Amino acid sequence: MPTVKVYKMDGSEAGEMQLSDKIFNAEYNEPLIHQAVVTRLANERQGTKSTLSRTEVRGGGAKPWRQKGTGRARQGSIRAPQWTKGGVVFAPKSRDFSKKMNAAAKRGALFSALSKKVADGELIVVDKLEVKEAKTKEMVRFQQALKLEKRTLVVMDADDAGVIRASRNIPKFSTLPVAQISTYEVVANAMIVLTKGAVEKIEEVYGA
Repeated sequence: MPTVKVYKMDGSEAGEMQLSDKIFNAEYNEPLIHQAVVTRLANERQGTKSTLSRTEVRGGGAKPWRQKGTGRARQGSIRAPQWTKGGVVFAPKSRDFSKKMNAAAKRGALFSALSKKVADGELIVVDKLEVKEAKTKEMVRFQQALKLEKRTLVVMDADDAGVIRASRNIPKFSTLPVAQISTYEVVANAMIVLTKGAVEKIEEVYGA
């Protein structure tokens, strides 16, 4: 079992914690992680763009001029694609970009991503996360104490309005309840900070 140090908000050590082998010491599977990230991004696409093809543009029913004898190129409709205000060739239409990924694969990708963070020393566990006031300076002090200079995701064991409010104005610093953790969120951030309670909930949910 991998063992990590547990820190307090002031940066001092508060002991150690053993992590589940199943979740935090899984084999690195880059293709599976890639699939999870692509699925997440695809499911966020709205797919609502739409333009008119020549059959959908109003007007243009009459032939603009006779076929022969004018000296001009033959034309059948002023709504053909080569005309201004004409239809669009291969017009993009609304479509569903969503992809599916089975639950076992999602879990495997998340375990692999978390394990990679542990192996690279990019996962930190804190005993608890709370602020006296919902002030940005409170979380900045925490950020500086743990030297969180890169893009950081803080995963809390429960929603804390004070922590969320104190964090939202800090660049490259975000918070998330443990119920919303995903492979995409893990790989999109350089550092992952988990509360001790969040680790326990992850291990409880995934039956470690």
